[in-house]
Amino acid sequence: MRRVLARLRRTYGRLRLGTRLALGLGVLSLAVFAVVGTALTTYMRDYLEAQLNDQMRQAQVVQSQDVSQHGNVEKQTYLGWYQAVYDVSGDVPELRLPAQLPDDASVFTGLAERMDSSPTDLTRTEHLPGEGSYLLRACEIEPGLVLVTAAPTKDIDATVTRLITVQAIAFALALLALVVFGRRTLRRGLKPLSDMAHTAHGIASHDLTESAARLPLRAGPRGGGPEVEELRTAFNTMLEHIDDSLAVRAEAEQRLRRFVADASHELRTPLMSVRGYADLFQYAAADAPGERERHLARLRAEAARMGVLLDDLLLLARLDAAEAQAPLLLAETDLVELARHAADAFRAGRPDRPLTVTAGPEPVRLALDAQRLRQVLDNLLTNAAVHTPPGTEVSLAVAVADGAALVRVADTGPGIPAADRERVFDRFYRVDQARSRDRGGSGLGLSVASSLVRAHGGTLELTGGPGETLFTVRLPLRPVPTPTPTGV
Repeated sequence: MRRVLARLRRTYGRLRLGTRLALGLGVLSLAVFAVVGTALTTYMRDYLEAQLNDQMRQAQVVQSQDVSQHGNVEKQTYLGWYQAVYDVSGDVPELRLPAQLPDDASVFTGLAERMDSSPTDLTRTEHLPGEGSYLLRACEIEPGLVLVTAAPTKDIDATVTRLITVQAIAFALALLALVVFGRRTLRRGLKPLSDMAHTAHGIASHDLTESAARLPLRAGPRGGGPEVEELRTAFNTMLEHIDDSLAVRAEAEQRLRRFVADASHELRTPLMSVRGYADLFQYAAADAPGERERHLARLRAEAARMGVLLDDLLLLARLDAAEAQAPLLLAETDLVELARHAADAFRAGRPDRPLTVTAGPEPVRLALDAQRLRQVLDNLLTNAAVHTPPGTEVSLAVAVADGAALVRVADTGPGIPAADRERVFDRFYRVDQARSRDRGGSGLGLSVASSLVRAHGGTLELTGGPGETLFTVRLPLRPVPTPTPTGV
C-alpha cells in the first residue's frame, strides 16, 4: 500500500501545475457536489414523507369518524394502504376491525401498543416482509381504540432514486466539464509563466562570457492577472539589473584593457629612455668621460618621471579598489591657506604665468587630506600652465556657496573643445594627441584630481568655452572630526 501511495505521489509530482490545479479543483468540486447532493436528497425525502404523513393524517380523520359513527372502517382508502383498529384497553392489543393486513401484522400490533402510552400520534417507517417499505401512523380514535394506517413508500423511494441518478449524471458531467475547461483556462492563465520559463532557458543558453554580452530577451507581453504581472515585472527588472551589471562589467573590462595598454605604452617610453641613456652612459664612461654627468642627469630624470607615473597609477588603483578612504588622512585644514600655498608654488615654478588668487578674509576649515587636496590644486594649475600659451592669465578662487566649499581654477587660454570635455578626466587621455609627453604629461593629472576629489566626497566639474576654461572643485562642508582622547 505504501509503495502504491509513493508511486501515486511521484506521478502527481510530475504533472504540470495546470493539471494538478485542475485535479485539485475537481476533488474539491466532487466534495461540494457530494454535500449538496446529500442535502438535496435528504430534504426531498423528508419533504415527500411529510406530504405522505399529511395524507395519512387526513385519511385517519375520516376513518376515525367512520369508526365512531358506523363502527366500521372503509376497506381501502388508497391503493396499497393498510389500516386496522385495535382495542388497547386490555393487557394485549386486540384487533377489532381489520380491513386488510399483511401476513405478518406484528408491526401494527407493536405500534398500537406503544400508542396506548403515547400522548401524541406515532409515525415510523418499517419494512414489511414481502411487502417493502411502509410508513406507519397510529392515532387514538377514542379511549381504548387505536387506528393504525400504513402507506407504501415505494413511490418516494423511486423518486429519490431517480433524483440521485439525475444528480449523479449531472454532477459527473459538471465535474468533467469543470476539469476539462478548468484545465484549459488554467493553462491559458499559466501560459505567461511558461513564457517566462522559456525566456529563462533562452538566457541560460546565452553566452555571457563575451565582453559585450547583453540580454536581449525579456518576458512576454502583458496579461495573466495582477500576480503574474507582478512576477513578470520583477522578472524583467531582474533581467534589466543583470543586463546593466553585464554592461558595467564589460565597460570595466574594456576600461581595464585600455588602462593596461595605455600604462604599458606610457611606461615603455621612459623605460626605453632609461635603457638608451644607460647604454650611452656606458659608452661615455669609456670614450667620453665628460658626457657622463649629462647622461646620468637624463637617466635620473627619466627614472623620476617613471616613478611619478607609477605613483599616480598606484593611487588610482587604490581609489578604484573601493579603498577611497584608505589613502586619505583627514584633518582640520584651512582651504584658503592651502590654496595660497599652491599659488606660491605655482608662481615660483612659473614666474612667466600671471596668477590671481581670490579668497575671503575668513578661513574655510574643512576635514580633508591637505597633501592630497594640494595635489589636486597643483594638477589643475599645472594643467592650466601646460595647455595654454605663455603669458595666459590664470586665476584661483576660494568661496563658500550652497553649503559647499568651492575652489575655481580658470584660465583665458584657447579652451577645451566641446567634443573633448566629457573625456578630459579619462586616464591617459590628451586633448592634443600630437603633443609630446615631455610637455603634455602622461594624461593622468586630471584623472588623479577627479578621483581624489571624489574620495573627499566632492565633485570636479569642467565648464567654459572658447577662450575660457574653468575647473570647479566642490567639497561638502562636513564637520571636522573630533580626536578621540587616549586613555592614560
